[in-house]
Amino acid sequence: MPTRLPRVLRRCHTCASERFRASGKFRVNAHHKLLDVWLLVLCPGCGETVKLTVLERVNVRSVPPELLDRLHANDLGLTAELLRDPVVLRRNRVALDWDGAWRLDTGGPDHLDREVLDVTVRFAAPIPVRPVRLIAEGCGLSRAETERLITEGRLVSAVRLTGRLSGDFTFTLKR
Repeated sequence: MPTRLPRVLRRCHTCASERFRASGKFRVNAHHKLLDVWLLVLCPGCGETVKLTVLERVNVRSVPPELLDRLHANDLGLTAELLRDPVVLRRNRVALDWDGAWRLDTGGPDHLDREVLDVTVRFAAPIPVRPVRLIAEGCGLSRAETERLITEGRLVSAVRLTGRLSGDFTFTLKR
């Protein structure tokens, strides 16, 4: 489950900090019938504001009224959607830091003592995580032990567990 918005990886020109936090605010600027829209991100070190381009020189009529209302209302949900949009990230040449931006809800420690554990992982939002880290945290194992279980074939899944995932998956752990 997401706990906060991810940090934006970008170097600050004022204090050389490497991470910005999304403020959840937008700047909408009109040039006659054309709109520019930016998402504002703040440097936690010095408070410098940087604009991430969302829309550039777009005709007002081509922007859906619902989107325009959400931009004017500084909708935090829209901020989260735009930060996950690869087009926005590529256009602004930024990446995201998801460390500390999610938490794992396992439903309690009752399941950890079983011999065979079939688990379905469901993401509340498409947050990229390493399955090995997620499994280790959820089952109370170290990452090294989790990787050893994968190597021994006692931790199996239909998806590759050694990369990054942002979608639902299942795995089986045999103790």
